[in-house]
Amino acid sequence: MGQGTGWMPEAPAPPTGSFLRLFRAAPFRLTLLTLALFAFAGAVLMAYVYMAAAGEARRRTDADIRREADSLVAVYNRSGPAALNPVLVTRMAGERRFVYLFLAPDGAKITGSLAQSPVENFTGAATWVRFSLAGQGAAGRPQSIPARGLQLRLSGGETLFVGADASDDRDFIVTIVRGLWGAGALLVVLGIAVGLQASRNFTRAMTGLTDVVAAARNGNLAARAPVRGAGDELDQLAEGLNDMLDRLDRSMSAHRHAGDAIAHDLRSPLTRLKARLETALLDAEAGRGDARLALGQALDDTDGVLRTFSAVLSISRLQAAGEAPNAVRFDPAAMVRDMTELYGPLCEDKGLEIASDISAGLAVRGNPAFLAQALANLVDNAVKYTPAGGAIRVRLRRMASSEVEISVTDTGPGVATADRDRVVQRFVRLENSRNLPGVGLGLSLVAAVAEAHGGRFELGDGPGVFDGSGPGLRAAVVLPSAP
Repeated sequence: MGQGTGWMPEAPAPPTGSFLRLFRAAPFRLTLLTLALFAFAGAVLMAYVYMAAAGEARRRTDADIRREADSLVAVYNRSGPAALNPVLVTRMAGERRFVYLFLAPDGAKITGSLAQSPVENFTGAATWVRFSLAGQGAAGRPQSIPARGLQLRLSGGETLFVGADASDDRDFIVTIVRGLWGAGALLVVLGIAVGLQASRNFTRAMTGLTDVVAAARNGNLAARAPVRGAGDELDQLAEGLNDMLDRLDRSMSAHRHAGDAIAHDLRSPLTRLKARLETALLDAEAGRGDARLALGQALDDTDGVLRTFSAVLSISRLQAAGEAPNAVRFDPAAMVRDMTELYGPLCEDKGLEIASDISAGLAVRGNPAFLAQALANLVDNAVKYTPAGGAIRVRLRRMASSEVEISVTDTGPGVATADRDRVVQRFVRLENSRNLPGVGLGLSLVAAVAEAHGGRFELGDGPGVFDGSGPGLRAAVVLPSAP
């Protein structure tokens, strides 16, 4: 034969580790441990049942032997040994399970189905003995048959032995033992099957969880663990993991959005600052313009950039957290009172009247600093847009819905209904505010604070048009009441 490349069948692929992992799973090991405990308890129970059944069978056989012996003793006591002998012969001729032996006082055999007594060293007291009878089994083969017997000394000195075949008792016990072994084997098989199924389900569920963890570790925050709907600890773990990933995804998205927003929102003021500095530099080189004035304007622009950066960062942090940080339970009455007093001198300089209407004994849960900043923004807007001679009212009250409302109402131009949804967006400024300072972040911050505290921000009409001014604006932060 020529040499060549021989073809060999490929060996079967080795089994994956999933089956071995199945056996290493904690539920399967726990099932095996429980099964071992049940097997031990079952073995103890089987031993007890065996002993109880064997004892009951022996007592039943002994009772039959005792009744038979008592009947024969009664014949002997009534009619003597001459009458007992024919009774024994008659009973041996029948199909009874008993064997007999009747011995004379000197030990000679008078009659019986046994050649000799199985009792050794008989002392005359009633003696129980376990012995064997010769018999034939299947195919005529000889076999040993278990038996029990009782030997008595009669009043005339004769000895009477009555025995009984105990093979039925043995068969009964063997049947019970076989049934117990079968039940034990079935229990073990069912236990292993249940353990394998539980381990498979647990491994499948845990594999889903570990896959999600691995995906999240590799940067895929969109992965979610499957919830089977069983309501068990694994489902609770999956729900908790999904909630954690949702929060993490929102936080990462908010941080990315914050970075993009800051880069985008600061572009315009930084461009204006650069243009103003370049103009000031050209004027200074040409020998015209006021350098001190240019530097002052540049500092004002820089302060505006910093305020914009701080406002955007605060809004992004609140939106990323989804809730107010370091929240405490407190009464906002003092905060509202202090804010009204703080803006009193500014309102007086502008010719405005500011007043407060505060209900005491209210409680909210939140961050006092953020809520104070939101209220300051509302009062600042009211002061900015209310013309001289107008009025501003700051109010704290409990609503009919049991919520707590902090509102600022002014008599300024107000905000048209069509613009109220748009005005709370970042960097949105209406036409009537173009010539006023600001970048359009005040109401955006207020809305973010209200949402972070589980509340809402509402805009509505003020008191109406009066003396050519109005209709005014009512800006309110509505918060849940703290228990």
